[in-house]
Amino acid sequence: MTKQPAKPPREVAEFLAAHPDLVHLDAIFADLSGVVRGKRYPIAQLEKIMTEGLAFPGSVFLLDTMGHSHDPAGIGFSDGDPDRIAKVIPGTLKPAPWSDPPSCQTMITLVRGDGAPHEYEPRNVLAAQAARLAELGLKPVVAFELEFYLIDPARGGTGAPQPPLSPVTGERESGTQVYGMVEIDAYAALLDEIARACAAQDIETGAITAEYAPGQFEINLQHVDDPLRAADQCVMFKRAVKGVARRHGYQVTFMPKPYLDAAGSGLHLHVSLLDERGRNVFDGGKEPASPVLKHAIAGILDILPESMAILAPNVNSFRRYVPDIFVPIRRCWGFENRSVALRVPLGPGKARRIEHRMAGADANPYLALATALAGIHHGIANKLEAPPPSEGNAGYGYDESLPFRARRSLERLAESRVLAAYFGPDYIAAYTACKQAELEAFENEITAKEYAWYLQAE
Repeated sequence: MTKQPAKPPREVAEFLAAHPDLVHLDAIFADLSGVVRGKRYPIAQLEKIMTEGLAFPGSVFLLDTMGHSHDPAGIGFSDGDPDRIAKVIPGTLKPAPWSDPPSCQTMITLVRGDGAPHEYEPRNVLAAQAARLAELGLKPVVAFELEFYLIDPARGGTGAPQPPLSPVTGERESGTQVYGMVEIDAYAALLDEIARACAAQDIETGAITAEYAPGQFEINLQHVDDPLRAADQCVMFKRAVKGVARRHGYQVTFMPKPYLDAAGSGLHLHVSLLDERGRNVFDGGKEPASPVLKHAIAGILDILPESMAILAPNVNSFRRYVPDIFVPIRRCWGFENRSVALRVPLGPGKARRIEHRMAGADANPYLALATALAGIHHGIANKLEAPPPSEGNAGYGYDESLPFRARRSLERLAESRVLAAYFGPDYIAAYTACKQAELEAFENEITAKEYAWYLQAE
């Protein structure tokens, strides 16, 4: 990766002049599990951080969802947990309008002592896939769609989440009104503030949709012709949504399946490819799909089994995969079909793209996008042939070639050859070791149901 120049002090001065009330700076990043971590500094240290960087232990990108280090692949306790240099990512210094006291934030990326990218940082894993496509003269254009739930900060009797209380009626939300405008109107103040917070960070949002369950919404991010910037914005977006919701007395969760009897929340990736002349190579002209598009689809489908542990990174992720609710559970593709794993929306050829629908909202956006780009490169480079497009309901039953349990998905990733070649075997080993340790810790607890079922068993 090209070393980015430090931001000159003049730009820091201009930023501070435009935002004179700032109290502190948050230097943030998303770890392996997509959890936002970082450090908070007095605003007086902004110029130093922007020009000199800061220090972070390299193992911070290999923590589990709860923030525990399991020493995966000997990184953490075994190697003495050495620091790396953290550099500010250009263009990410932005105000955080939801914060109190007023603050700003910037995203950071780690480099080794020799200046090379930190190999266990998800952002750098994504950068490597973009670089492979660049060698073919191709540039990805990416947009994220994220579903999320507004929930009441107060939990139910069992600790389960509850839908929010309507700001209009004061009653707890219930029922499903997908695309309902009454729901949009009821939460207009919150949703409008989210849009303004995103605009303050130069994140362009699009359609806002009430989804299939009480308190569930989807907000689309606009297409960006830089996959790293698109994923950076996805991380910043999730933090903004949570921050604004807190100001309104709500909590936001990107948990894929907070309610068993309601729709899950996904992270949909829209990807097209431009050649060196700016033409969309997925445009088939008179045909709805170009040969390159079909190769790309074939590549993503080919590595989908070994990608599942990244697209669905924890136990709850797999609860989202249920038949007949527009969540893909088969390894297939189709035109204008929301039941498939890879949907190709129709419309103008110059806008032809793949909508990758497998990932849950809890997936790390860098790694989820990296699997898609790796699959696209794999398919194009090897001229893989896609199966015929699916028609009708492809979500009628589970595909036996896909691992729909957390442990089996990790075993499949550990056995991977193609994805290991793209991400590097060391990264795959560290990722699987971290998530396996997390899974074992999760399973090492006796639940209430286990007592109810087995305490009196003969």
